[in-house]
Amino acid sequence: MLSADGNLAITFNGEIYNYRELRRQLQEEGCVFRSSSDTEVILQLYDRCGEAAIARLRGMFALAIWDRRKNGVLLARDPFGIKPLYYADSHGTLRFASSARALIAGKNVATDIDPAGQAGFLMMGSVPEPFTWWRAISALPAGTTLWLTRDGVGKPKRYVDVASYFATDKHRAIDVDFATSFAETVRCHMIADVPVGVFLSSGLDSVAIAEKARLVSGRPLITLTVGFDVYRDTPEDETEVAARAAKILGADHHQENIGVKDFRDHRDAMLTAMDQPTIDGLNTYFVALAAKRAGLKVALSGVGGDELLGGYPSFSQIPMLVGIVSRIPWLSTAGRGVRSILAPLIGHVTSPKYAGLLEYGGTYADAYRLRRGLFMPWELPTVMNRNAAVEGLERLAPLWDEASATTSQLEPYSAVAWLELTLYLRNQLLRDTDWASMRHSLEIRTPFVDIELVRQIAPQLSSPARPDKKTLMAGMSTELRALLQN
Repeated sequence: MLSADGNLAITFNGEIYNYRELRRQLQEEGCVFRSSSDTEVILQLYDRCGEAAIARLRGMFALAIWDRRKNGVLLARDPFGIKPLYYADSHGTLRFASSARALIAGKNVATDIDPAGQAGFLMMGSVPEPFTWWRAISALPAGTTLWLTRDGVGKPKRYVDVASYFATDKHRAIDVDFATSFAETVRCHMIADVPVGVFLSSGLDSVAIAEKARLVSGRPLITLTVGFDVYRDTPEDETEVAARAAKILGADHHQENIGVKDFRDHRDAMLTAMDQPTIDGLNTYFVALAAKRAGLKVALSGVGGDELLGGYPSFSQIPMLVGIVSRIPWLSTAGRGVRSILAPLIGHVTSPKYAGLLEYGGTYADAYRLRRGLFMPWELPTVMNRNAAVEGLERLAPLWDEASATTSQLEPYSAVAWLELTLYLRNQLLRDTDWASMRHSLEIRTPFVDIELVRQIAPQLSSPARPDKKTLMAGMSTELRALLQN
């Protein structure tokens, strides 16, 4: 889209949930709009505020703005990285796209594998940004902007610091009502010109979103569930509880049953759509397919609820481990020696990670890596080229140093929440959600992954009265609570 005077041009992927409020403010300042789109709101807001406009956007986005007056291009990405944005600076040209493979398809970007991307994937199950599987391609970090001018490609500049929301500050108000904030984020994510569906599992997060979506929209609800044949008639089968929840909600419920043949039929399409290696995403791929078959273009997902409201064992396990090891300084000092002795011995009978409990148990970032990791750093030379492993670990080190420095300033619960949100959620769940949904031309929205919701409730997470899964359930109807408690 071009601005009226032709000085600005934008290409934009995503949704801005507060665009109507921003539009009203701009109109009060004298702006005249030619369309009703959120894209034009971004363009006019940038025209008024410049780069500062990005921090005022509430939503998911990857965008580029050409500014004729500055003779440059501004790239920007949403605070949590819901929408991907990749770029390659090679042969005097900056190329950017929503998928790394799109840059590869242009034939002008080198395809050498990046040791940091490979090492990161083997350790964590996904490639950590700003690295990608290819050395020549970078991911624009979440919550940053980047300028390209005559002087070349600048460095990513952070416009929002999510960690600062989690910092303990007695002067910040923590009396925000969670139920109100939750209802507001669902309401924002329901704004659309087409029907909005809800992914429904047997989990609390998705059921809570579905109930709130019905209440705030005032329209009949469309829900979708995927059942896997391998889980049929086992505790892992979510279809029965989901169907009963949908009935209570009066929803138009759709269920897809997936078997081995379905996986085989879609395997090649999934791997092609995957963009970068990941160990997850299969369930999202199939529930997005179910949404497509139901005729939906937009659906809500409960992703992010576990990371924010303490739904993982890591919220208890990591603080416990750090508490034990950090209280006895010599334990972590001796940890590397203990690990080098024990790893070859216990690796044949149990996870080699147990050998690293002392070495990696002293800080939240290291303990998190131990809890979430697949292969540990000392194992990498056995599963990839040794020299590449050394290089990869060296280039990944600053990411872990930053994580250690950040979490050292946070309370235990907030430290784990920040790690889950900025590492596991960002690099794996959100990325998998994007490629799996885009394959079926479906837009997945994530009410829990909302900068305004996090800004409001993050300060409460260091409080004994912090919101959690019980808080979420307390806001639900008696009938749904009874269903989920059974």
